[in-house]
Amino acid sequence: MFDIKWIRDNPDAFDEGLRKRGLAAMAGQLVEMDEARRNHLTALQEAQSRRNAASKDIGKAMAARDQVTADRLKAEVAELKDFIQAGEEKARQLETALNDALAAIPNLPLEDVPVGVDENDNLEVRRWGEPPKFDFEPRQHFEIGEALGLMDFERAAKISGARFVILKGALSRLERAIASFMIDLHTGENGYTEYNPPFLVRDAAAFGTGNLPKFAEDLFQTTNGFWLIPTAEISLTNMVRDEIVSADRLPMRCTAWTPCFRSEAGSAGRDTRGMIRQHQFSKVELVSITTPEQSLEEHERMTACAEKVLQRLELPYRTMLLCTGDMGFASRKTYDIEVWLPGQNTYREISSCSVCGDFQARRMNARYRAGDKDVRFVHTLNGSGLAVGRTMVAILENYQQANGTVIVPQALRPYMGGLERIEPAA
Repeated sequence: MFDIKWIRDNPDAFDEGLRKRGLAAMAGQLVEMDEARRNHLTALQEAQSRRNAASKDIGKAMAARDQVTADRLKAEVAELKDFIQAGEEKARQLETALNDALAAIPNLPLEDVPVGVDENDNLEVRRWGEPPKFDFEPRQHFEIGEALGLMDFERAAKISGARFVILKGALSRLERAIASFMIDLHTGENGYTEYNPPFLVRDAAAFGTGNLPKFAEDLFQTTNGFWLIPTAEISLTNMVRDEIVSADRLPMRCTAWTPCFRSEAGSAGRDTRGMIRQHQFSKVELVSITTPEQSLEEHERMTACAEKVLQRLELPYRTMLLCTGDMGFASRKTYDIEVWLPGQNTYREISSCSVCGDFQARRMNARYRAGDKDVRFVHTLNGSGLAVGRTMVAILENYQQANGTVIVPQALRPYMGGLERIEPAA
C-alpha cells in the first residue's frame, strides 16, 4: 500500500511504475481524491472553529441582553452542527474511497525488473544440474504414484472432490520426510527460526500481506469469518503487525511447515491431474523482516537458501527473474525457482522468492526503531523453501526407474528410516 504523500511528491515515478505493470496512470486521480478529502477536512475544521466562536458569542449576547443577536447565533450554531455531523460522515466516505483505491494498486517494480507481459518475458538468471537421461519414456508423477498404489485421486475425490489426493505408506512418509529435511536445513544451516503459526487468520491479517481484498476468490473462508491460509507467509509476516521492532532484532528470519489452502479459482483447466495444483497442500515457508538497507541482500540470500534444498536433493533447476507482468501483487522483485520435471519435459515453478519493500508493512503498520526517535517501516520478504508436494512430484519424476520403483534421494534416507527405494504397495 502506498503513502499518498509520496504519490503527490512523485507522480511521474508512480505512474511510470504502473506503466511497467501494464496499468494506466493513476497519480492524477489519486491526488484529486486526496485533495477533495483534504479540502473537506479543512472546511470541517473551519466550521468547528466557527461553531466554537459562535457559542462563546451567544453567551456574550445573552449577558448583554441582546436577544436578537443571540437568536441569530443560535440558528447559526444549529446549522453548523448539522453541517459538521453530515460532514464527518462524508469525511469517512472520502477517506474510505481513497484507502480502497490505494489498497487495490500493486507494488511498483524495482529498476532491474524486466518489463514484460507474462512468463514468456521472464529472464533466466542461472541453471543448476543436468536433467537425467532415461532409456525409457519417463512418466508423470501421478502415473508413477498410482502404479505404486500409493497415490489415490479417486478416493480423495469421493471425500472432497477434485484437486485433492490421498497419499499412502511410503509416499505419505516421503512427504513428511521432505518437510522435516527442509525445516532442519533452514533452521540448522540457514539461520531461520521455526514457528508453528495459526492456519486461520482474520481479515486484517490477510489484508496486511495483500491477499485481501483483491484475491478473496482465491481463498477459502469459514462460516464464522476466518480465512484459511494459502501460505504461512500471512501468519509469519503478521507477527510484527502494529509493532515497533528494535533495529537490533533485524533481520528476523522465520520458517514454518504448514498446510495451505487455495481455491485456485483462476486456474480452471490447468493441471487438472496430479499434485501440481491442489486445493490443499503443504509448504515450508520462509519470511524475513528487515531494514530497508538489508532487504535486497536478504532477497538474494533467501533465494539461495531455497535453491540449496534442491541442490541437496540433487534436483535440476533454473532460477528465473520475473518480469513486471508476471510477478505477484505485493512484490517489487521476484525470483522463481523452477525444477525439472522429466514427465512433462519442462521446468515448473517450485518456489517464488519476493522482496516487498515497505508495501506490506504499511498495510500492517509494522515498524522498527532505527534510533532514539527515528521510527520507520520495516521491509518484508517471503519465499517457498519449498512447496512440499511439488518437491515430491520432482523426486518421483527425476528418480523414477524403468521397473516402476523410485530411488529415495540420499539426503532423505535418514528421514525414511534408511529406505533406499520406494516399491509398489504389497
